Amino acid sequence: MKIAEIYRRQRPAISFEFFPPKTDEAEQKLFETVETLRPLKPAFVSVTYGAMGSTRSNTLRIVEQIKSKTGIETAAHLTCVAHSQQEIEQILENLSQRGIENIVALRGDAPKGESEFRPPVDGFRHAAELVRFIKSHPRFGSRFSLAVAGYPEGHLECRDKKKDLEHLKHKVDQGADIVITQLFFENREYFDFVERAHAAGIRIPIVPGIMPVTHAAQIKRFAEMCGCVIPREMEAGLAGLDNHPEAAENYGIEYATRQCRELLDAGVPGLHFYTLNKSRATLQIYRRLELSR
Repeated sequence: MKIAEIYRRQRPAISFEFFPPKTDEAEQKLFETVETLRPLKPAFVSVTYGAMGSTRSNTLRIVEQIKSKTGIETAAHLTCVAHSQQEIEQILENLSQRGIENIVALRGDAPKGESEFRPPVDGFRHAAELVRFIKSHPRFGSRFSLAVAGYPEGHLECRDKKKDLEHLKHKVDQGADIVITQLFFENREYFDFVERAHAAGIRIPIVPGIMPVTHAAQIKRFAEMCGCVIPREMEAGLAGLDNHPEAAENYGIEYATRQCRELLDAGVPGLHFYTLNKSRATLQIYRRLELSR
């Protein structure tokens, strides 16, 4: 089922994000995580794309296996990085042949060591161009439903929130079906983002992206990479827990549960959990929120 249809039929729609493993052992653990979370009946799951398309084949394979083995609807991430239009077209063909109907269309990050993103020859500079290419394609335009990224606190490369929202509006105008936000820890950032998006004429679902803290030092790195502010309350709660992963994870579960409860009470279209290929935190939050009801 296409994600556009999912959000028309199901509210709230709960979804999970995984990343392609790099070793056989990690792959086994990923599928153990998928099986553990499977009883939660997610609306769909997504699988990310490595830097410079380095895990492209893994992404395609994992997406196909999750859908075929578990029956869970899947979405494949696709970035502009290192791909010409012809290569993008081939990827669309591969996804179509595998029965995949959903894509998370992203620009992707600049390669490590480079200060700015440079589009490949005959490729795309912005995610909006990728969205337009897919939606206007004579063979694949109607084949895929597209999600795009939104940034409540502004993109790391565009801290002007007004300008960043213009970029999002452009992606939506090119044919995006839903927006999934970057992680955030202050719900007011999400609520403000949605209000501004609605004022700009964006009417598609804007789904909050949730990353439960599972390791104190790790979340600080993620926040810095994403341009996400860690609230003082969270800083205080995680203080001294760098070497105490269980305590940090327990705090993260409690914090994310409160965060999600407030979002659900406000009527969000869904929750998209960045699982980091782990199940415990997401499972505990799900149960505490009584989402199975």
